[in-house]
Amino acid sequence: MPHVPVMVEQVVDAFRLCPAGDFVDGTLGTGGHAEALLKAYPKATLLGIDLDEDGLKLAREKLFRFGIRARLSQGSYTEMASLARREEVGPIVGILLDLGVSSLQLDSPDRGFSFRYDAPLDMRFGRTSDNTAANIVNHYAEKDLADIIFHYGEEHRSRRIAAALVRKRPVLTTGELAAIVSNALGKNRGRIHPATRTFQALRIAVNSELDNVLEGVREGVKLLKPGGRIAVIAYHSLEDRIVKNYFRNEASQGRYSSHTTVGECKNTLKLRLVTKKVIKPFRSEVETNVRSRSARLRIAERI
Repeated sequence: MPHVPVMVEQVVDAFRLCPAGDFVDGTLGTGGHAEALLKAYPKATLLGIDLDEDGLKLAREKLFRFGIRARLSQGSYTEMASLARREEVGPIVGILLDLGVSSLQLDSPDRGFSFRYDAPLDMRFGRTSDNTAANIVNHYAEKDLADIIFHYGEEHRSRRIAAALVRKRPVLTTGELAAIVSNALGKNRGRIHPATRTFQALRIAVNSELDNVLEGVREGVKLLKPGGRIAVIAYHSLEDRIVKNYFRNEASQGRYSSHTTVGECKNTLKLRLVTKKVIKPFRSEVETNVRSRSARLRIAERI
């Protein structure tokens, strides 16, 4: 299935009121959002960042016609400030982070992200990293493995799963992992495959996703020019909670102190919430792109 960017219309509209300047797409993928932004803002340059070599290759082909306005770099969005300096992009008035795993990664049989294919347990966004899902499953202590599945997968039967995985070591492929989890949990009575939460948890652990979300959002806010905006699309509650709490905290620091003057209060605030409530995809989009159904967009503006 080709990768279809999520909530493109809402993402483009998020930056309509920004001052003149450049953009960072910190999770470039195959370049769908970047293409839309470069079309909508013809005077802007965009820095596209991604760890995934396969995605970058496809994005280069898609964005080739924009010439030097599209500057692509392999790396993590947590490094966006240094990458923007290196590529001489700025001032930055718009930052997009589209979190989670892409369709390209899910649909690549050899990447180990999905139980739809029997593949080596990998799950790395960038293949230069040493840690893999196989390393976690086969070498972590049972308690640590259970904690990962519980906290990152929000799987309440994590101890049962971890015990089954430890008994069956070595577990080397996605097919083996899915079968062990399914057997441990019994007959599937829900809408999702029994191993879905375990796969999610391992992927998050392999790529340090939650730590990177907080670090990346902080980095982005520091990089933004006043009046610039950061838009973040999250796909599950853990990511969305991090973004929501950070945005709200940076938009409310000092506001309620009885000892703080108006001027001092403004100086302590970094953000203004553009969207106090989360933005969800249009129903029509969910009907045509089922992977968009869990997407949640939040937008904040640099003060």
